[in-house]
Amino acid sequence: MAALFSKKPLNKKRFIIKVSIIAVLIAIVALAVFLFRKYIITDYRGRAVTGPYTVAEANAILIDTSRVEEFEDDGSFREVPVHFYYPEGADEKMPLVIFSHGAFGYYQSNTSTYMELASNGFVVASIEHPYHSIFTHDSTGKTIIADRQFLSDSMNIGSSDISEAEAYNITSEWMKLRIADMNFAIDSLKAGNTDKWYIDEEQKAGVLKAVSLIDSAKIGLMGHSLGGATAVTCGRREDISAVIDLDGTMLGENIGINGEEVVINEEPYHTPLLNFQSEEHHADAVEAERIGYVYSNNVIIKNADTAFNTYFQNSDHMNFTDLPLFSPFLAKKLGTGTVDSGEMIDSLNGIVLRFYECYLKGEGDFTVKEYY
Repeated sequence: MAALFSKKPLNKKRFIIKVSIIAVLIAIVALAVFLFRKYIITDYRGRAVTGPYTVAEANAILIDTSRVEEFEDDGSFREVPVHFYYPEGADEKMPLVIFSHGAFGYYQSNTSTYMELASNGFVVASIEHPYHSIFTHDSTGKTIIADRQFLSDSMNIGSSDISEAEAYNITSEWMKLRIADMNFAIDSLKAGNTDKWYIDEEQKAGVLKAVSLIDSAKIGLMGHSLGGATAVTCGRREDISAVIDLDGTMLGENIGINGEEVVINEEPYHTPLLNFQSEEHHADAVEAERIGYVYSNNVIIKNADTAFNTYFQNSDHMNFTDLPLFSPFLAKKLGTGTVDSGEMIDSLNGIVLRFYECYLKGEGDFTVKEYY
């Protein structure tokens, strides 16, 4: 993505939404990328894993009968697809990590991370946010692509013609939807009542196995971009033990608007939090602190009981996903730095694993370097 912040006078609204959205042009390219991956590059399996387990996969669709789908007019309920990555052959309870993709992403955006965690004894559930994902499928088999209004808002919100209040109103609606999806997924996976889910018959055995392995007392959340923002806010729940934000602005912590100033949640953050940033995003956060601009990520990290913050040199937004691994040319168009993509994602996944081993399994201590 192009830089939205510089040493020039601060455009606060544009800074607030930095790396939390992707412009329409990027979305159009991403649609081609992900459809290409879906139908042509079907054998992508991420990176080599370090754990002893073979990883199995299964998928289901959670149906939230308390919410009517706002993007449809047929009275159908909100559906949240969930894709499991779990240790094949395991028989003991294991921690659960739930992943939320970014704007115009989809469930396989961080396959290498899911595989690494699952190979080391975690159950990973990657959820999708229909109409915010680039494409997904509902329980009827229909392909659902990103909502046109969501695309339009994502393009227009960075415009100087939109006020701070308008930007807040738009992004708060995005977060309301995603947070409701995540909370529903957490509650559903904890309950494990698969009779209420939509599951293809061929997927049923895998889904039941994955669910049977979940230790509901040890849950971590994680996400990229808007998904990271979702994870952070839902991480305030008492039943969440650890949270990771991959280069996301914590928009769910923007809780109001006072004139042209966004009000940020200053309640202490009690869940252990690991915040990754691209080099530019890190520089912007440092600059915001220097000039006294109140930025959500800085506030939450400062008010957290246990928080770690690090960045990758020469990285950009898409380096925190697997896109550069299977389509480096297209990933570069969407926003990658000069960092070696394979080395960075391996390093990232190793840090993620150590964090969750510490805070979900109680194994060892955790520290990070200032940058990698």
